[in-house]
Amino acid sequence: MTYPTDSILVLVDVTPSGEAASSTAALIGAAAQIGSPVALVPGGAQSAVDAAAAAGASVVLTADADAQSLTVPLVDALQAAYRAVQPDAVVVSNSIAGRDVAGRFAVREKLALSIDAIGLSRDDEGIVAHHSVYGGAYLTDSAPTYGAPVVTVRQGAVDARADAVAAPTVEALEVTASGAVAASAGAVEVVEVESSRPELRGAAKVVSGGRGLGSKEQFVLVEQLADALGAAIGASRAAVDAGYIPYAHQVGQTGVSVSPQLYVAVGISGAIQHRAGMQTAKNIVAINKDADAPIFDVADFGIVGDLFAIVPQVVEALEARKK
Repeated sequence: MTYPTDSILVLVDVTPSGEAASSTAALIGAAAQIGSPVALVPGGAQSAVDAAAAAGASVVLTADADAQSLTVPLVDALQAAYRAVQPDAVVVSNSIAGRDVAGRFAVREKLALSIDAIGLSRDDEGIVAHHSVYGGAYLTDSAPTYGAPVVTVRQGAVDARADAVAAPTVEALEVTASGAVAASAGAVEVVEVESSRPELRGAAKVVSGGRGLGSKEQFVLVEQLADALGAAIGASRAAVDAGYIPYAHQVGQTGVSVSPQLYVAVGISGAIQHRAGMQTAKNIVAINKDADAPIFDVADFGIVGDLFAIVPQVVEALEARKK
């Protein structure tokens, strides 16, 4: 098969049920800005293939591999796709599985690795990855001296979307297990958590609470505001350390990095470690009684006052608009 000369290979994240992850449209949209997206869909479920085409991939490769496979590891499939396509760049989601595969693949092929990019572009010399670094204090670029870059893209950071492809070319990729050393896992207990709220990583809206809530019982205000907005729930490290909410919800340098369309910070002072994980949000709203709190330095909209009086009023107003 002949692939486009400006191919960008995109590894599609898939869920345990075989569905394409929510990051698919943004990854393919980012790839379309710098070339022709060629999607690799592990597992090859028809729904995931359709999602890749709807996101703008004109060529979709399928492979019988997944992140948990001990027979054909996902990195083997990505390596086989790379050697077949010979793309200008490899784009992967900055998810836990994505980072693992990207790192292993980059080492195998001796390619430059750019982590946690918030955008991609192309200049006269090749592909450039854009990053937000040092807690969001600086924007910087990275590009390889030679070879195709392997880039992991922060979920929610890219707004670009490509046009859907009605009839993509679908090809099953033959992958032979390399037998290369790979990580092995022991006993794993799968814990299924059902929630009507969006997943924090990649959510379009996030409401986060901080130490200003005062207690685990008062943190319910954050949950109420999140539900009224249809948002995911986040938290500062101080709130997590205080036991208001589990660590999985921590946003910041040692937690999850998010780039939603809307980020509401409730009772969060805005230490640099927290701002590092949310500063690239498109619209930031801060609610804090301290007018000098650092969070207001990055906020697009700020409300100075008692959050225990303000948040219930906001929730009431939002609920009234739904009626």
